[in-house]
Formats: sequence, C-alpha cells, structure tokens
Amino acid sequence: MDIVITDEDFGLKSVEFKNPRKRLGARGIIRNNTGMIAILHKKKMNEYKLPGGGIDEGEDPAEAFKREALEETGCNIRIVSKFGTIVENKTLDNFTQTSYVFLASVVKDNKVLNLTDREKEEGSELLWISPNDALKLIEESFDKLVPSKYENTYHSKFIALRDKKILEYYLEVY
Repeated sequence: MDIVITDEDFGLKSVEFKNPRKRLGARGIIRNNTGMIAILHKKKMNEYKLPGGGIDEGEDPAEAFKREALEETGCNIRIVSKFGTIVENKTLDNFTQTSYVFLASVVKDNKVLNLTDREKEEGSELLWISPNDALKLIEESFDKLVPSKYENTYHSKFIALRDKKILEYYLEVY
C-alpha cells in the first residue's frame, strides 16, 4: 500500500508547494482478540479516526506507533505487519505528511488512555468496533465534519480519506 492523497481528491485545485512543512506519522489498525479494531471518535468534530500520530525526532516509525497506541488506546501492541505509506499533500496549507501504516494486535489492555489536552477538548473517546462499522462511520461523517479551534475541516477531510483508504486496504487483504 503506497497511496498519495491530494487536493484533487476533494475537487480542489492543487497549488505548487513552496518549501512545505513536513511531518512524519505512524498509524494504523489495532485489533483486539475478538477482531474489533480501535477507533478514536472526536465527538465535538464528528470525526472518526484510526490511532496514530506524529513521529518524534529520531524515533523509529514502529516504535512511534507503539507509543501512540499506548497513549490513545491504553494498549501495549505487537506489530503484525507494515502496510506501507500514505502521503497527504495539502498544498492549500503548504503541508505534506507521510504516514507509515501498520497492523497491530493488542498484547495487553491497560484500560488507561493518556490523551492530550487537545484530544480531550475535542471530546475524544475510544471505540472498539468491527472494521466494517469503522469504515461506515468514517464514510458517513465525511460531509458532517465540524472544525475545532485546532483543526479545520480541510485537514479533517484528509484524515477521513486517509483512514478510509487504510481500512479499505485492510478489509481487502484480511
């Protein structure tokens, strides 16, 4: 899986990058022993997203995903496989993000989330649902996204499409 998402995917015209801000991320599917997957629901934004986040300076992508999983789901995970990468080219914000995408299984659920203040303000809650239900929620929320003081719907639509593509790949392969 190596996918690039651009402004054209939303009916917008891309502009030329001018020394864009760049970010590396690690994210993906986390499965529990019943086959349910972790989804973060940001209630105030009507956004559903897969666990994951930014890679710290010098951090290995797999280790970043394990750290993000522990923070956002409270679970220690084992990486089962690497799916590849997904690139979001947000030219209208002069920003590009490359995410390393993984499939992982829960080793231990500590049942304690360590959410950021931002995630708490946006009403984040953890859901364990079927992959098909997760895909349906992401698809249904796409045109109903609400901005927060941290994120506009331009970025949220990229997140939704990114995670939709990851889930579609997962459902096709597994």
